[in-house]
This record gives sequence, structure tokens and C-alpha cells, in this order.
Amino acid sequence: MNRTKRNLLEFVAILIMILVLCPFLLIIINSAKDSGSITRNPIGMPEDWTLIITNLKAVINNPQFNYYNSFFSSIFITVVTLILNMYSSSMAAWILARNKTRWSNFIFMLFVAAMVIPFQVVMLPMISTFRDISDIVGLPFLNSYFGVIFAYLGFGGSMAIFIIHGFVKGIPLELEESAMIDGCTKERMFFAIIFPMLRPVRVTILILNGMWIWNDFLLPSLMLGMNGKIKTLPIAVTSFVGSYVKQWDLILSAAFLAMLPVIILFIIAQKYIISGMVEGSIK
Repeated sequence: MNRTKRNLLEFVAILIMILVLCPFLLIIINSAKDSGSITRNPIGMPEDWTLIITNLKAVINNPQFNYYNSFFSSIFITVVTLILNMYSSSMAAWILARNKTRWSNFIFMLFVAAMVIPFQVVMLPMISTFRDISDIVGLPFLNSYFGVIFAYLGFGGSMAIFIIHGFVKGIPLELEESAMIDGCTKERMFFAIIFPMLRPVRVTILILNGMWIWNDFLLPSLMLGMNGKIKTLPIAVTSFVGSYVKQWDLILSAAFLAMLPVIILFIIAQKYIISGMVEGSIK
């Protein structure tokens, strides 16, 4: 690669970085202003940066936002979903990759096909179906942690199975055959041999799915409602949006609080994302 082409690629990369960082920087800048200043000059620098502390305290202490309960709900839904999704998807992908039958290929293609279906197409039938199942079975699919986690398992499982399926195909089959000769059961083989070898791709899926679940607004708003007892952080941010008045200083400060944990997680775990992608491609 010649120097001119490399400089051009670096220039394009810098432009993309600026475009990606602009929304985040605007949130930080406007979190240190009052609503009037944001409306008059949304891209201007704040006069007093200490105002961001005042706005954050006002958001945390606001009873409508209920930061601690919303934070717990987001943490609980994200962590439980990721744990269940990782184990179930890993087992499903392993079985589908090792069973060379028409049915296994057909089931795998169904998972792949499910990835291209937009959520907006199925959201209304999903809510109607969950409501009917709740009446018949008696399980609280709507307005409960159970229903949201169950929905995320369905929508997040396809991508995880697709990625892990390709990774498992790169694991030598001789390892499993040797374990079977030594008397290893299927369950022990998976948890002692296969699952630890999936670590690079598992970390990648956990981070990508974790950011999606944490930041998602549409599915929790449909499953939990905008005024329900259970609120995730993206839903709680809307508590500062009224019919006639929008408290932009509190909205942006609440958005900053909501995005801060996942940004810290991404900064800490970014090396695992890159290593997982590299090792997955090598496999």
C-alpha cells in the first residue's frame, strides 16, 4: 500500500470517527447547560461546566426518573438474558454443527432466515400472542421481567447461533472423538471441552448483545409499557418529555447517565472484541 492511499484511508477513518463521536459530544456539551441555552445554541460550548453536576444530581434525585430502580432493571434484564442466551445458543449451535442431517441444516437455515426479519414486522403479532398466552397459561409475559427476557432470547438467539455455528465447525472433531473414547458424556464434553473453547466468540457476542439490550427502547416499551412499574433506563429517560414541555437539560443528562455504563464496559472490553473477531476468523 503506497503512502498516498494510506493517508487517504486514515483521513476517511478520521471523518468517520468524528461523525460517530458527534452525538456523544453534543450530549456531554448540552448536559452542562440549562434548557434555554440548549434551545438557543445547541452546538455552542457551555458557560459553566459545573452545571453538568447539578443536572446529573437533579436527574438522579428525580422521583419520576427513579434512576436506581431503572438501573437495576436494565442490569437484571441484560445480565440474565446474556447468560441464558449464551448457554442456550452455544448448545444449539454445537448440536446443529455436529449433526450432519437435513433436519439440522433446515433448522439452522430457519435461524439464519430469522435474522433478516425486521422487528417492526413482528412486534404487534408478538404482543397479541404474548397476551393470549398469558391468559391461557397464566404466565406474566407482559409487564414483567420474564416476558422481556423471553423476547430477547428469541430475537438475540439467531445471531448468536449463526456466529457460534461457524466457530464450532473450525474445532477439530478429533477432540470430541477422543473424549468419547475416554468415556466422556455429551454434557461433560460440552461444558469441559467445547464451551471453554468458545471463549473468544462468546465474549464478542456478549458485548454486542449487551450493548443492544442495554440501549434498546422499542421492545421494552412494548413489553413493559411507558408508565409501568418496571422501567429500563431508555424508558425512564422519556419521563422528562411532556406533551407541551421538554426538559432538554434533564433529558440529555439522563441520556448521558444511561449510556455511561455501556461506554465504560466497551472501553474496558474492546480488546476482547477485537481478539474474538480475529480468533473467530482464524477458526
